[in-house]
Amino acid sequence: MMNYEILSALTVFAFVSSITPGPNNIMLMNSGVNFGFKQTIPHLLGVGIGFTLMIFLVGLGVMQVFDRFPVTYDILKVLSIVYLIYLAIKIAFSNSDGEQKSSNTKPFTFMQAALFQWVNPKAWTMALTAISIYAPSKSLAAVLLVSLTFGLINLPCISSWIVLGQRMQVFLTNQKYLRYFNFTMAALLIISIYPAL
Repeated sequence: MMNYEILSALTVFAFVSSITPGPNNIMLMNSGVNFGFKQTIPHLLGVGIGFTLMIFLVGLGVMQVFDRFPVTYDILKVLSIVYLIYLAIKIAFSNSDGEQKSSNTKPFTFMQAALFQWVNPKAWTMALTAISIYAPSKSLAAVLLVSLTFGLINLPCISSWIVLGQRMQVFLTNQKYLRYFNFTMAALLIISIYPAL
């Protein structure tokens, strides 16, 4: 089992990596602006539960696939970048506001958000780092503790980005300003790809 110092360090790592900007947080803030908190809840839960499950599965052996077949990591990286560019384009040209949403613009579903974790470069970096440093033995107890710690800390952290987005709705009632905001969020999403390159 982990000692107090390691658990404290894990808690700090989980907090800092969860609260800082990345694809999930940018997309949640954008959803908060465009759809509000209530409609973003499935997206929020998909990120929180999907990422917790991802850490658990990485700890149980997904990392070994990359060790045995390094090309799979390169393929995943390319797919991640292509998908994030696609999402950035969708966000940039999103034409919704809090009152009227175009028929083809909807918030992420629970499943879309959960599956997104598997092509999110920041999520991979967080999961691989957390398991490598805080559960190097990859014992079930250690992996479970790391996963649950992240799950408990991640959810309130990412919720704060939706709240921030929702608060910004007041300033983005003008369609022109909302369009600028969506283009800015799309640009930030593209910039968030840089560490994967």
